[in-house]
Amino acid sequence: MARDEVLKERWERVVAILSERFSDGDPLDLDAVIYLVGVQELGQLHRSFKKDEKINLMHVAICRLLEPYGYYSFDYFDKEGWPHYKIEAQLPALKSGEQSVLMKEAIVHYFLEKELID
Repeated sequence: MARDEVLKERWERVVAILSERFSDGDPLDLDAVIYLVGVQELGQLHRSFKKDEKINLMHVAICRLLEPYGYYSFDYFDKEGWPHYKIEAQLPALKSGEQSVLMKEAIVHYFLEKELID
């Protein structure tokens, strides 16, 4: 199977599993999946977040997702338990579609590590 087909199949599995758990089966979009990764990484699963915290959660998720690619590295947890990352390399200039593919690839890698999918 071609690399793109494998990514597509795995991405669809991630979306199906998360959609079933968190949105009564309505398909989640990329931003929603990124948000859920941020909540998972923060580890404060049973609380509601303000708008600015939701943006911060997405930032945490993007840093964590791109860490294996060498763009970020974990730095420390602050006193509220929020993870902080250092920039290690500038992200390349990518078109919107290329950004989506990179993020989907990173999300699939993350959930392979977490053993949500195989």
